Amino acid sequence: MVAPGSVTSRLGSVFPFLLVLVDLQYEGAECGVNADVEKHLELGKKLLAAGQLADALSQFHAAVDGDPDNYIAYYRRATVFLAMGKSKAALPDLTKVIELKMDFTAARLQRGHLLLKQGKLDEAEDDFKKVEVRECLKLDQDHKRCFAHYKQVKKLNKLIESAEELIRDGRYIDATSKYESVMKTEPNIAEYTVRSKERICHCFSKDEKPVEAIRICSEVLQMEPDNVNALKDRAEAYLIEEMYDEAIQDYETAQEHNENDQQIREGLEKAQRLLKQSQKRDYYKILGVKRNAKKQEIIKAYRKLALQWHPDNFQNEEEKKKAEKKFIDIAAAKEVLSDPEMRKKFDDGEDPLDAESQQGGGGNPFHRSWNSWQGFNPFSSGGPFRFKFHFN
Repeated sequence: MVAPGSVTSRLGSVFPFLLVLVDLQYEGAECGVNADVEKHLELGKKLLAAGQLADALSQFHAAVDGDPDNYIAYYRRATVFLAMGKSKAALPDLTKVIELKMDFTAARLQRGHLLLKQGKLDEAEDDFKKVEVRECLKLDQDHKRCFAHYKQVKKLNKLIESAEELIRDGRYIDATSKYESVMKTEPNIAEYTVRSKERICHCFSKDEKPVEAIRICSEVLQMEPDNVNALKDRAEAYLIEEMYDEAIQDYETAQEHNENDQQIREGLEKAQRLLKQSQKRDYYKILGVKRNAKKQEIIKAYRKLALQWHPDNFQNEEEKKKAEKKFIDIAAAKEVLSDPEMRKKFDDGEDPLDAESQQGGGGNPFHRSWNSWQGFNPFSSGGPFRFKFHFN
């Protein structure tokens, strides 16, 4: 059973186009069509009125083939495409109509309406601008919509331009609010919802809010599984959440649709390095902090763990050896993550303290015995804390 809402929506989109057929009775006379083409046009019109869309489409195909310069043939074929719900197929025909007859106002209005639905605001606004409001209102009463559409386009354009400017400035929360307003302004057109959510997904990803980003990006991908932008942004969010397999899968899917995108290629390589790295020593896990943790969080976690695992706290030899290794790892993690340059290397999948990952070799300064740390005060790097340890 078809949902009533979907029927209403479909009729709402098709009805205005069927009304325009009234104009064809006098428009056709201006074309100077030959007898065969005229026959196809008339038969197609009757089939369309009877609801036999496939047969009507065949007749209009024949009319276009018989006279490629007949704008009425293209116009009627576009009408059938629209009645069949194939707006993408109708758009080129409406464009051809306008190329052949630039003053064909009804075709331009219909194209503007389609472009509006597809979210192509600049093009839609251009079509509406070219149709003077006074001329628009002279048409059938149904065409008074054009003025409302024109104002709607202007409002949406303003919101989107403002949102994009905020994104460029890194003001992602404000940009998200603008795109939410876009969806409220035009809630009945799916294209605006998809595009708005796509950009909100981007904002959350860039603002390092991975949970929200993954949720919104996934909603976009449910509607458009091949949306490369959403795949890239969700992959970045997965990286923050240390979900490397999922990130790799998203980057690979995105690469299938855009193999020349350098950002995808670099993201995939990074995700693969991080996956490999996660199977070794992970400084974030050692300190128990997220990848997007601030420096203060890192220092706080380090101080707590260094105090907990300091070897002086353990008497049993086995426990002391375990604590020594743990303490060295904690110190190494703090060393890397509190240094911006070293942290960036690690975030890119390279361990700055691992000789194997360094070109030209060199030893690992943290691969040394506990004795080399005698007298080291982990709490002496600033802050209000001062501790003194005594070693045997």
